[in-house]
Amino acid sequence: MQSLAILSLGVFLCLNLLTARPPAVKACLPKGIKPGDVVSTELMVSGGVHKKITVAQKLAALRASCKRGKLVDAAGKEIRFYRLEGCWGNPPEGYQEILRKQSEELAKLRERYTVIEMTCNPEGASPYCRLRNALIKSLVASI
Repeated sequence: MQSLAILSLGVFLCLNLLTARPPAVKACLPKGIKPGDVVSTELMVSGGVHKKITVAQKLAALRASCKRGKLVDAAGKEIRFYRLEGCWGNPPEGYQEILRKQSEELAKLRERYTVIEMTCNPEGASPYCRLRNALIKSLVASI
């Protein structure tokens, strides 16, 4: 009877260990990064619509997991997020230096980490394209 109880306890513990899930990836996201944040956009040829790629989608593509409180890709390489600069309508003074520094920082990060570059324009289209599209829609509606 006692051996049956010990065996049952052993089976219960083994099953719990086998079904225990690693910490959710969301728990390892850095402060200020949410699963629904836009990483990049792709212009879809049909309809000119911008498809948004979210943090959650990018992490799924990288088969990311949370290990020891850090976000890692399938190969175990730590993942870092980098918010890009450069979505200026009219570039600021010294913009070339800003972009040069950004490029250097990214190159240095890529040596050690898998880097997810966060777009500076989560809407996809430039403000000028959105304005043009709005004007075209209003012209078509008035015809």
